[in-house]
Order: sequence, then structure tokens, then C-alpha cells
Amino acid sequence: METVKWGIIGCGDVAEVKSGPAFQKIAGSELLGVMRRNGKKAQDFAQRHQVPIWTDNADELLDNDEINAIYVATPPSTHLKYTMDALTAGKNVYLEKPMALTSEEARELVTAVNNSDNKLSVAHYRRKLPAFEKVKALLDNKAIGSVLFADIQILQPKNSDIVANSEENWRLNPAISGGGYFYDLAPHQIDLMYHYFGEFEDVSGFSTGEVIGVADTVNGIILFKNDIQFRGLWNFTASETYKKEECVIYGTKGSIYFTFYGDNVILNNQDRETVFEFKNPKHIQQPMIEAVVSYFLGNEENPCSAEEGLTIMKAMEKLSGR
Repeated sequence: METVKWGIIGCGDVAEVKSGPAFQKIAGSELLGVMRRNGKKAQDFAQRHQVPIWTDNADELLDNDEINAIYVATPPSTHLKYTMDALTAGKNVYLEKPMALTSEEARELVTAVNNSDNKLSVAHYRRKLPAFEKVKALLDNKAIGSVLFADIQILQPKNSDIVANSEENWRLNPAISGGGYFYDLAPHQIDLMYHYFGEFEDVSGFSTGEVIGVADTVNGIILFKNDIQFRGLWNFTASETYKKEECVIYGTKGSIYFTFYGDNVILNNQDRETVFEFKNPKHIQQPMIEAVVSYFLGNEENPCSAEEGLTIMKAMEKLSGR
């Protein structure tokens, strides 16, 4: 394979800016086709983004011998089906998060990938953004000494501006999303903790969902195998007065503060504050997609494996008390 030639299944709101155009801007990558159940919208996306093939039938992409990789960008309820179909068709897969509705489905995908000659990467793309790479570098360089614990607080009103817009709010339908806004946002945050601190030793938590019918408050803790501890609180019915989204990592010699949707990382140590400023790319998944393309071409390791995606799925279930 000299070029990764993509088909997108699900060219909706996520693919519009965050990811879709990036497939055409990366060396060794071409976007050949897009699919959406609404054919007119698929055609509109294709015409605006200069994509040669559009369809309302995923099989037309899967049966196209020129396409060798599929980006599954549908809601989680169809991740299992489309990914299994893509692997059966001999395509590599870039799979949106959360990787499935449940950990059982995620485990099916891990088995399928391991029994396949094809590759799969999960779209935990924040690993590759400059601010979060800076956090990783600070931790690796012991900028705050030995890490003790980390704390995440995501307090958002019901109409949060950090939740992606969609024509129908499927994220609040657990049969489609898996578990409300927590399942939409938390995969990135829990994955970063896993990326920073390594394997989980124990995960526990509980949730309530009386207001909007899904988990609107999740409160959980994680013990890592290296004895680092984590505490997380997610609430999606908060007052605007208390709105926040932040992570603080505490060490023996200081702390690192950052937000998940901002552009600053703040290092506090030895009575000194250092602010690092970053600007995310226009197509925010582009750095991750570059790494995936390189992996599919055999030039580097998998930036986020199916096994890692399964680990995050199991942690989310335990954090929400399932």
C-alpha cells in the first residue's frame, strides 16, 4: 500500500470540520468516497469537499476495490456492524469513539481485529494535540516531581457548548450513544489519563440520571498500577454559574493545570507559574489521522489500538456504576 484511500461511513457533523477535510490534506492519503443514509446530504458533502464518490449505501464503499480504508464516523450504535463489515471486506478502519455501545461489543471488535489481516485505530485524537503532548512531556520530564493524583471536573449546563451539534440529539438516547453526554465526552478524558499514567489497577464509581434520562452526573475514582490515583466528576445539569471543565495533576513538586477545550497548559512549581499556549489545528483530528495513515502504511506503531479502546470502554462502565 502506497496510499491510504479512504471511504467515510457517516459524513455528518463530526466529519464536516473536525476530521473529514484532513483526509485530503495528509501525504499518502486520499478521500475517495462518503456515505450517509440521507443521499442528498451525502451528495452535498461530496460536492462541497470535492469527494468523487457519494452514496446512501455503505456497501458501495465496502465493495469498492480502490478504497482500502474506512473511517466509521456514525453514532456508536452502528460502530460494531460497520467495523465488522469493513474488516470482512478487507479494509483498515479508523473508528470514532466511544468505539462501541458496550464493552462486550468492543471486545467483539478486538477479537475481529486480532483474527484479521487488517488494522484498526480508535479516534482518541487528543493524544496527538500539542497541548496534551506538552502535558505528557512535562510528566515524562518530572516537571512536577512524582505524580500523586489527578482530578477532573466537568460541570456543564444542559445546553453545553462543548457538545457537538447535531440535527437530532442522539447523544441523549442511550440506545444510540451508549450513555448520554458522559459517553460522548469522557472517552477523551479517561483515555488521556490512561495515556499519561498507564494501566488501571481498579476503577469504581456511580451515576444518577433523573433529570434527562441518562447519566447526567457521574462520580468515579481510578487507582493506577503505579499507585497514582484519579478522581473525576462529570455533571451535565450544572448552573451556568458553576460551569467548568478542567484537569489538575498534582505531584510532589507542583501541579499541571489544563482544560480539554482550551489552549493553555499551566505549570506550577517552586512558587513559579509557567503558561504554555497552543493553537489547535482547524481540523482537530488531523494530527491523529496523520499518525493513523503512517500506521496503515507500515511506517509507525498504532497510535491507539482496539485493545486500548476496550480498556477505556470498560473503565467508563465502571465509573458510571454499570
